Amino acid sequence: MTGTGGASGTRLHPLSIPYRAGTRIVEFGWALVLALFGASSGLVASYRWYAIGAVALLVLAVLAYQVAEYRRFQYALTAETLDIDSGVLSRREREIPLGRVQNVDVSQNVVQRVLGIATVNVETAGGGETEAVLACVSTEEAERLQREIRRRKRALEGDGDEETEAGEPEPTGAETPDEVVFELDDRSLFLVSVLSFDPRLASVVFGAQPFIWPVLAPMLESVVSGLSLAVLVLAAAAVTLVGVVLLWTASAARTFARYYGFRLTRDGDDLRYERGLLQRYSGTIPLEKLQTLVVTENVLMRRYGYAALRVETAGYAPGSGSSGGSATVVPLADREAVFALGQRLEPFEVPEFERPPARARRRYLGRYALAVAGLLAVTTLVDQFVVAYPLWWTPALLFALVPVAAHYKYVNLGYAATENHAFARRGFFARHTHVVPYYRVQTVVRRATVFQRRWGLADVVVDTAGSGGGTSGDAVVQDIDAERAAGLADGVADRLRTALRERVRARRERNKQKRNGRERREDGRERTDQGGVSERDDAA
Repeated sequence: MTGTGGASGTRLHPLSIPYRAGTRIVEFGWALVLALFGASSGLVASYRWYAIGAVALLVLAVLAYQVAEYRRFQYALTAETLDIDSGVLSRREREIPLGRVQNVDVSQNVVQRVLGIATVNVETAGGGETEAVLACVSTEEAERLQREIRRRKRALEGDGDEETEAGEPEPTGAETPDEVVFELDDRSLFLVSVLSFDPRLASVVFGAQPFIWPVLAPMLESVVSGLSLAVLVLAAAAVTLVGVVLLWTASAARTFARYYGFRLTRDGDDLRYERGLLQRYSGTIPLEKLQTLVVTENVLMRRYGYAALRVETAGYAPGSGSSGGSATVVPLADREAVFALGQRLEPFEVPEFERPPARARRRYLGRYALAVAGLLAVTTLVDQFVVAYPLWWTPALLFALVPVAAHYKYVNLGYAATENHAFARRGFFARHTHVVPYYRVQTVVRRATVFQRRWGLADVVVDTAGSGGGTSGDAVVQDIDAERAAGLADGVADRLRTALRERVRARRERNKQKRNGRERREDGRERTDQGGVSERDDAA
């Protein structure tokens, strides 16, 4: 392997050995703690020396493996590829073409920042997972790899003028500063932390119940014995309120740490982001891979006139995690500013949205009423046949909310089709407005369930390479008239074909201009060479 580190390539940072070993030991340690927590105290006392010996052997084995992995892992950055040799038990050699690299994501947690190291994730187009992980290199080396891969990729995608005879991209000298697209100030950071709530944190409460409930149950039984029903209801309401406040505070702290120092810049055809308090992230979002713009407004954001913007990209998006190809470019800003920034990334006009027919609202009314009736039936059966439940009737109170829920679901639906884009809007608690360029459309699906057909309604799914293939990540026009759905699907398909033809013609014109430019430069060089030969002949 040839590369920046010599004939044998470049190794990871030496501190990667203790860092990765410590990470693995902590992971195994949590499993051991859970196992000891579930075991009896007598069993733990009888086998404590065996456990200590097993832990010592585990630590030595992890350290030995990390040393071997460090010695076997090498990488080299060439003009066209990133070469990686790795593997302890089985060897693996990879050549990643730089032309396929979509993003080089650099992340640092608290420990890595103290040690001065970072993790580099190399993502390729069309891949749903990380192609290569360099864990860990020095912070300077991570920034160099990120910068060099991006520059060499641009050179490969150009006409080759930036390369020398040896095939190495020619340094361009002083780099021009990136254009600042968006920067989250302190006020906006506070607002996005307060106005956002992550419902996934509630799963922590349910997941901890098997461990906490056996400890709290005896205490609660002694406290609540003898209390009246009214006092119990008030106490339950107070505990619920305190729990909601704590979860909201935890969600705000998580959002604050996630978007601290958020900065979005533009470098050519790439968006570059930086964010994070405890764990820093930096990477790029290639605009050429942009598929869909999504404007998100939860209930509180709509109340105060704010919104967020994310982009769906083909394949992987940096920092997306489980969200696949989704990346946030504006965590929070004024609604008008969010749409203005979206128009800078993908020019579009904000249309007048059409709503589904009024019978869709009646359908939601019946659906929610049936759901409440089902819940009431369950509580009634529990009271009659399982255990006495004095509050079996409480689900009936939800019938008062059914018309309100049906109305707000209906008024937050909308769709539009302009000359160059399709729009779909849905959601009450978090309303999402999808903006899809026609030339990015992969498939157009018209679907209708049995219940929708009874009402003469249908959905239209506008699928792109960056969406979820029919899941909630797609642009879905919900519950519109069946005939209107057929016309909308056909119209999007027709505009897709027209947009693709126009892009093919534009690409041919650009290629023609590039060829003409190269020919003119070659003619100029030939005339210069001929003039130099004539001058030397005259001098002779």
